[in-house]
Amino acid sequence: MATILGISAYYHDSAACLLRDGEIVAAAQEERFSRVKHDHRFPEHAARACLREAGIDVDALDCVAFYDKPFLKFERILETHLAVSPRGLPAFIQAIPTWLGEKLWIPDLISRALGYRGPIVFAEHHESHAASAFFPSPFSRAAFLTMDGVGEWATSSWGVGDGNGVELMAELHFPHSLGLLYSAFTYHAGFKVNSGEYKLMGLAPYGEPRYVQAIREHLLDLKEDGSFRMNLKYFDYLGGLRMTSPAFDRLFGGPPREPETPLTQREMDLARSIQEVTEDVVLRMARHVRKETGERDLCLAGGVALNCVANGKLLRAGVFDRLWIQPAAGDAGGALGAAYVAHHHHLRAPARTRTARDALRGALLGPAHDDSEIARFLEHQGARGDRLDDRSLLDEVAGLLAEGKVVGWFQGRMEFGPRALGNRSILGDPRAPDMQKRMNLAIKFREGFRPFAPAVLAERAAEWFEIDCESPYMLLVAEVKKERQRPMSEEDRRKWGIDQLNVIRSDIPAVTHVDYSARLQTVHRDDNPRFHGLLSAFEARTGCPVLVNTSFNVRGEPIVESPADAYTCFMRTGMDLLVLGNVLLRKEQQPPFEDTENWSRRHVLD
Repeated sequence: MATILGISAYYHDSAACLLRDGEIVAAAQEERFSRVKHDHRFPEHAARACLREAGIDVDALDCVAFYDKPFLKFERILETHLAVSPRGLPAFIQAIPTWLGEKLWIPDLISRALGYRGPIVFAEHHESHAASAFFPSPFSRAAFLTMDGVGEWATSSWGVGDGNGVELMAELHFPHSLGLLYSAFTYHAGFKVNSGEYKLMGLAPYGEPRYVQAIREHLLDLKEDGSFRMNLKYFDYLGGLRMTSPAFDRLFGGPPREPETPLTQREMDLARSIQEVTEDVVLRMARHVRKETGERDLCLAGGVALNCVANGKLLRAGVFDRLWIQPAAGDAGGALGAAYVAHHHHLRAPARTRTARDALRGALLGPAHDDSEIARFLEHQGARGDRLDDRSLLDEVAGLLAEGKVVGWFQGRMEFGPRALGNRSILGDPRAPDMQKRMNLAIKFREGFRPFAPAVLAERAAEWFEIDCESPYMLLVAEVKKERQRPMSEEDRRKWGIDQLNVIRSDIPAVTHVDYSARLQTVHRDDNPRFHGLLSAFEARTGCPVLVNTSFNVRGEPIVESPADAYTCFMRTGMDLLVLGNVLLRKEQQPPFEDTENWSRRHVLD
């Protein structure tokens, strides 16, 4: 029985994962422990959390697997800077000390950080993505498609997974990258690369696709099979310290928006345009993969696979019969993929028996904090709460949600991946017309245009949304059912851009975007019985099996990991109630909490 620790690090969202005989024991991102958003550093805390979950120390490991090949990546960086020399010299000077100091010496880092002295396997970056998508999927054989910014050289790849192996059949290489193309528009819209792409996707429905033709004519030579070449005169990521060039500015009517300045219609139109182009590229790639492989099922991974709008378009297009999308599709999931590569490709372990459910079990793979830990924290904090039995807790919280209260919900094992899925969540009533505005501005401290996701009972999803499959990881967008939509007045129909934000469009306005779409999470009883129970209790009270589900954090902060993280976030925001395990805490009953760092203001400006 092999025990393998998978690691991803040094780009963004570093993480660790532990496999035991092919079963996922634990997986977590470093940011949750370090409290540094998208932390890229070596995931020492995450690795030790995985070891604790397995009940072992480092000496029990048979292998450590790293998610890419550092020397190949360094080769690409050297060649790129030499190709654009001397323009790329400042970026090269900035990067080289870190590479020479640590990134090239992964075995030494693993030894120093964890005390590990055993064998280390290095997977290729897109091999890790492919493995993370196929091996935990419910398919015994399927095609895969991976799309991101860049690994070593590859930016996209496709191939076939079968039994205990994945075979990469084709790659698109740097500098031509769908992920970097999308990130260039993220940068130009004034959002942070590698974290603001969600914002750009959420902004797109407010705009018009007026720049699609300019992108096609000037930026992209797109082929029918989805491969493309980018016109690099419009970009500066090869050797510069910014994503776009002055030529990009001229083509799209001005320089990048300054962060935190008001959004204009131009940013909305740019977001809509690059979203439509991205969807076209993804569809072309998928059609080519279906034609070349003949497979009926498709697995997706890589950062672009987190674009749930494109995923929803792909699903509705019917290119493949079934999709399975890795919930930690970005670099965090590379830790899981690397562990699978070591298990199946290097140790030649046989394939697991597949079932209708995937192997991630709702992605609830991080640490849990039991009743005794919660009790110790509450006593230390001097916090006041009521302990309730399971049934009473669910009924009480459902009633409070129905009254319009906003609840911090901290339960069981932490989610792996960027989404809170019912264990580290902030919950609200989706029927309340002011809930989106309240949660964005008074609780999350984030831009008011950003939509919220609905969590819905899996058995009720088709009654509320246009979907006929599960979406357990918030990675598919579907339209709210027509019978749940509300007709708009002529005045509302004439509104454009951000003015559309406060129009009531459905029976669940807090989770209905301006185009009637929703990024939904279907909650299955087998994956998360407690959260399923809360949704059921809310439906029993209201007739609505849907809740607003957003991650338990504020802008600029990672999702909470511990009871202390949760309590601090609760006390420093406009949340009304906090549930830690079976303890219900009401804001008005808590002792004074001093905000010594002016925390909420700091995060509004972050």
